[in-house]
Amino acid sequence: MAIFAIVGAYVFSIRVYPTLIYLSHQKNLMAEPVERSSHTQKTPTIGGVGIFISFSLVLIGFGIFADFPKEDLIQLITILGASILLLFLGLKDDLLVMSPKKKFIGQLIASLLVILATDVRIVSMEGILGLYTLPYLVSVGFTLFVFVLIINAYNLIDGIDGLAGGIAVMVSGFFGIYFMLNDQLFMALLSFVLIGALCGFLEHNLSKEQKLFMGDSGSLFTGFLLAYLIIEFLNFNLTSESVYRLENAPIIALAVISYPLFDTLRVFTVRMRQGRSPFSADKNHIHHRWLVKGLSHRAASFVIVLSSILVVIISVMLKSLNIHMQLLLCVGFGVLGFLVPFILSIKHAEILKTNEYKVQDSYRNKEKNSAPFKPID
Repeated sequence: MAIFAIVGAYVFSIRVYPTLIYLSHQKNLMAEPVERSSHTQKTPTIGGVGIFISFSLVLIGFGIFADFPKEDLIQLITILGASILLLFLGLKDDLLVMSPKKKFIGQLIASLLVILATDVRIVSMEGILGLYTLPYLVSVGFTLFVFVLIINAYNLIDGIDGLAGGIAVMVSGFFGIYFMLNDQLFMALLSFVLIGALCGFLEHNLSKEQKLFMGDSGSLFTGFLLAYLIIEFLNFNLTSESVYRLENAPIIALAVISYPLFDTLRVFTVRMRQGRSPFSADKNHIHHRWLVKGLSHRAASFVIVLSSILVVIISVMLKSLNIHMQLLLCVGFGVLGFLVPFILSIKHAEILKTNEYKVQDSYRNKEKNSAPFKPID
């Protein structure tokens, strides 16, 4: 099933993207390079439309043949409805620019629609800070916060080729395998179909001749789907139906989405300490630092995705620990892994400073040795 879903969505998507690229060139639906851009040429920016078309049509096709039960059909319709709202929200921002306030309201509406229609929400903290089952209104409010947080965090990492798509494939792959092992057909299909659509996108995103950007049209609704997968994972893991149950699931969920969350928290903190709005754009993301260190877009994306996978592996290996100890260790490993380019920059600066001192000492010794000989009276 997994292979059919991935291949089906991929094959469908690679037929869609060339048409979108052609349309973008004809209608000038392009991203113009600006000072903080990591690209130097005008590039089509409606890749999210292709991801959505491939994802939705292939998932609907599988739904028809798989004969989804009523509950799954309600989920499917609600997810696609919320995704369409976020898709057009992002598309308008890509083409005409939209105020952050309007985007935020749109994200709230889409997320609340899914929460109320499907009752998908975080119902327990599983002991984090001594919290377990959450009251209904607290659960709804916290779930709404998680949706909006992940949507925006994912949107912010879409700064270099391959990164947003690579992170989404990694997240979807983890949850797809989990749901497949637990015989959750609909959620597994959702994960694997998304992977197929993203793989087709990545082929063009990493291309030089047929390059395509995801744009806000893709990052908003893809981030929404990742948030949905995480919340469903947390809920199902608590049920008796969960055959392959993971202990301390909230920590594992944090590990899976750790890079977008950590990078967003870091840049927001830096901007506010500098007296700027946390939403002001700059080139201070971790992926920008890897580019400064000389890595290509592909290499930087690969390193970050690999670091994320390692954090997930560590979190799963530590699942039997006390939940707070696991959280502490995962945060520690994650911070060390993601801050490597900053550590290298500090080390490089120290080496330069040491070499500068050595050169200065060398000049002093040379001047001292070349001083005229003073005869003894």
